[in-house]
Amino acid sequence: MKKSLFATLLSILVIGILAVGCKKPAPPPVSERIAKNWTARIVQENSTTVFTRGGTNNAKPGYSNFRIDLSTATATLREVDNNTFTGQWEVQGENKLILKNLTPQPTGTNGTIEFTIDSISDTELKLTRTTASQKTGGTMNVYTLSNP
Repeated sequence: MKKSLFATLLSILVIGILAVGCKKPAPPPVSERIAKNWTARIVQENSTTVFTRGGTNNAKPGYSNFRIDLSTATATLREVDNNTFTGQWEVQGENKLILKNLTPQPTGTNGTIEFTIDSISDTELKLTRTTASQKTGGTMNVYTLSNP
């Protein structure tokens, strides 16, 4: 009887230790997860897909140049027309990316462009611009970016 009680208690103890020890660690903060060089995979302007990487009939093939480099404290944005802007970047909360103090200032931005972070994984980042882009004729743009 003592042996079976001891075995039962030992089994419960081992199961308890395993259950506590198997907790998944918290994911790194969003600011660490997006600190990469991102390139356009799919771009939508006003809900119309205008670019798909590798596509042969892209309405705007210039998006093959589009990049957002967040791998350092200095952000670099290369737009559809191949113009490049540099500044700083920050994440607010869990779902807002802000590119600020951009030079030269992109038209109509006062040097700041904000995005909603729709989703993120190790290799994909989906952003929605929070204001219309004058660069693309006043469209609201959604960028599905990849790394690499």
